[in-house]
Amino acid sequence: MKKRNKIAAALLLALAAPATSMAQSSLRSAYFLEGYTYRHQMNPAFAGERNYVGLPFLGLGNFNVGMQSNIGVSNFLHKLPNGELTTFLNSAVDANSFLGDLKERNRMNLDLDINLISFGFHKWGGFNTFDLSVKSGTRMNLPKDLFEFAKIGQDGATTYNLEDLGVYSNNYAELAFGHSRKVMDNLTVGAKVKFLLGIYNADFHVNNMQLTMSDDKWAVSGEGEFSNAGIVDIPTKLKTKDVTNDRGEITGQETEEELDFDNIETGSAISGFGMAFDFGATYKVREDLELSLALLDLGWISYKNATQATMAADPWEFDGFHDIPFDSDEAAPGTSIEDQIDNLEDELEDLFQMKVQGKDKHTKALGATLNIGALYTLPYYDKLKFGFLESTRINGRYSWSEGRFSANIAPVKCFDASISYAVSSFGHSFGWVANVHTKGFSIFLGSNHQFFNITPQVLPVGKANMNLSIGISFPFGNIQSL
Repeated sequence: MKKRNKIAAALLLALAAPATSMAQSSLRSAYFLEGYTYRHQMNPAFAGERNYVGLPFLGLGNFNVGMQSNIGVSNFLHKLPNGELTTFLNSAVDANSFLGDLKERNRMNLDLDINLISFGFHKWGGFNTFDLSVKSGTRMNLPKDLFEFAKIGQDGATTYNLEDLGVYSNNYAELAFGHSRKVMDNLTVGAKVKFLLGIYNADFHVNNMQLTMSDDKWAVSGEGEFSNAGIVDIPTKLKTKDVTNDRGEITGQETEEELDFDNIETGSAISGFGMAFDFGATYKVREDLELSLALLDLGWISYKNATQATMAADPWEFDGFHDIPFDSDEAAPGTSIEDQIDNLEDELEDLFQMKVQGKDKHTKALGATLNIGALYTLPYYDKLKFGFLESTRINGRYSWSEGRFSANIAPVKCFDASISYAVSSFGHSFGWVANVHTKGFSIFLGSNHQFFNITPQVLPVGKANMNLSIGISFPFGNIQSL
């Protein structure tokens, strides 16, 4: 295997290690539908029309799965002139064409949100909710230089900057209690308190790593960090390596503790505890205009016995093989071409290994979401409403924002629907929702990111934006004024 491929493989392995699951998601296309049972999850000030109980079976009370990305399958799979598909690494794929379609920061979000138990009821002067959910999310940042390095490698004197390379995965169970109430004729406020049980958290990111390749030497500088806690337990191993001086002579040995990704085990199912809060409000400016604001997931989870590791903090250079003897059998120890190749492979392996710094308690913020909405009702046909929702996820290097325009219609009391168009950090997308909500039974089906062209593996051919939400609940009682 070429040395360049070894480095690329090591980096991709480090990325793949924590990306074993999919953060919370919501059906933003249904934000303005009054008959949508779970819109209180996007703004705790929203009250349900009726009391309700979600279907407590296989998460079908409210099931939401989705993926967002500013890249897709078409970036990495290309069609050859004979009609066969090949990867971007094939020499027949033009490098400029491939790299020209990538972003400087290539991003991907994977989301899963399942309600196990959910119910709401009108009492105590307002609307009250209870939710037991499992939420899971993975965030990835892949800089363009990583793919350029894999595709081109050395082309004269070349420097690749892998800053902002990283993966973050957070998975937890959530127990939420909410209450909303009118405090004025035109003002409604709401809040939720959430108790969180951490299941798994992993965070890998590279800090200012540079790969420099030229005709006379290779150089790597920078560092990375990795933390892991929860049900996926990555054991450690001790590795003894030779210590050499400037002349390449072995002067001793040292032992380091490293993560052993070849023997991953199952850890504690619940290893973290935390709390979070949601706050929301709606304000009716006039009969045909309502504004809304919500700040969600202000909270944290503290994990115990979290493994902390670092990667390659020391600069490393390779300037070729030196003093290679004519006869390897008579060469001094460490000078034969075979020994020097083995040493290079060991150095590359050591360079990208995760060196354990210890285990300790660490606290991770959830990443908050800010929703700002405006809803306009047509004065001559109040069953048709137009809305705009601005959603911003505040989560450090994995932050994103979205603006969504929607048309919402409720032609009869038991049915409403919405179509929407969104522009976000991941591109543009089309969303829709259909919602039947009669007394005794309610079902909805919708998507924030509708896809039209897919592969046989059900992946979008263009940008990897896809989402599906479905839920069944049982409303009861009379419709309450909202």
